[in-house]
Amino acid sequence: MKLSTLHIILALALTASTAVAQTNEQRRITPVKPNTNTILRPAKGTKEEVVQRYLDGDTTSAKEELRRDSLRRVYPRYPLLTQATFGVAMGDAIMMAFGQKYGNFGISASLNMWNRLQPEVEIGVGFANNTPDDMNFTYKGKLAPYFKLGANYNFTFKNDPKYQAYAGVRMGYSTFKYDVTDVNYTDHYWGETVPFELKGQSSHALWGEFLAGLRVTLWRNLAMGWQARYRGIFSEKKNPQAKPWFIPGYGDRSKSFGFTMSIYYTIPLSTASWPKPAPTTKK
Repeated sequence: MKLSTLHIILALALTASTAVAQTNEQRRITPVKPNTNTILRPAKGTKEEVVQRYLDGDTTSAKEELRRDSLRRVYPRYPLLTQATFGVAMGDAIMMAFGQKYGNFGISASLNMWNRLQPEVEIGVGFANNTPDDMNFTYKGKLAPYFKLGANYNFTFKNDPKYQAYAGVRMGYSTFKYDVTDVNYTDHYWGETVPFELKGQSSHALWGEFLAGLRVTLWRNLAMGWQARYRGIFSEKKNPQAKPWFIPGYGDRSKSFGFTMSIYYTIPLSTASWPKPAPTTKK
């Protein structure tokens, strides 16, 4: 009896020591983590209903709503057609007042699609009457029409279209007539100067333009815009007697760069064109 009791006591002591050793080993391997059962509130400016979803534990739908809201802020969803804009070119009228001897006068019409893409058409007339200082002739370009077709891309599409910075392309075409008079030809053999003229010359030209522009609203629907243009002639009717010095809609053919200025009037096409600003949360 005494031996059996001793055996039982030894077995209990061995079991207790083994349990204590395992407990100590587990404590050393697995650190105790602090309580993380805390719901973090979303950032300031979040809608109150989304905040309430977080507080109620519905984080999945709340995060999805936040993602959609952030996309709406970064990429506003404008309707297909937001505005129609009509312009009147007036840059050459100002330059002619300072002595320029030719002019292009036109009107333009464009549609604002998604506040990004703006297809545009330009029509107008041009004429010239000039005696270049470095030339021995007088060029008279008769009043003739021109046409341009192209589009702009608005880089500030995330903002209100009252202020725009854009780039675009144009394809232009004109058919026209011109006279070259007061031409003085000197015969070097006889030493005589013979005057002559070329009247009723006709030609046509096709050209392209790259442009960059700004548009700023002045008052309500009235705006002003400036454009810098780089242009080049693709094809034209060649006259062996006299190449045209001026092309309606293009200008002086010897100049690749040009500058235009226009006045615009905009007609809204949608009453819900512009996204409303995001609501702010009161402190």
